[in-house]
Amino acid sequence: MTRDLTLQRCFNHAQREAVARCPSCAQYFCRECITEHDDRIICAACLKKLSSTSFLKSRGFAWALRVGHCLLGFLAAWFLFYMFGDQILLRLPSSFHEGTLWSSDSE
Repeated sequence: MTRDLTLQRCFNHAQREAVARCPSCAQYFCRECITEHDDRIICAACLKKLSSTSFLKSRGFAWALRVGHCLLGFLAAWFLFYMFGDQILLRLPSSFHEGTLWSSDSE
């Protein structure tokens, strides 16, 4: 037995006429109690449950992704400093390494 939508009242506001039915919980709601999410109409309570479960599922993966990005950044910085730093140090004159580059005794 299907009930006519025009005769239904909002689950949260009994004085308001229902305009939609939530596909998740099958309750009727007014315009203020529903929202559109992923191209479907859903109530606020079901949207909250949906977002909290997807957040909990993605937390572990997001943490691993952040750690991976940090390690990759560290390795890239170490590699660049190692490669270019070595070349720069080799091109410096030996007087710089000995500390006599700016001394007045080098005449």
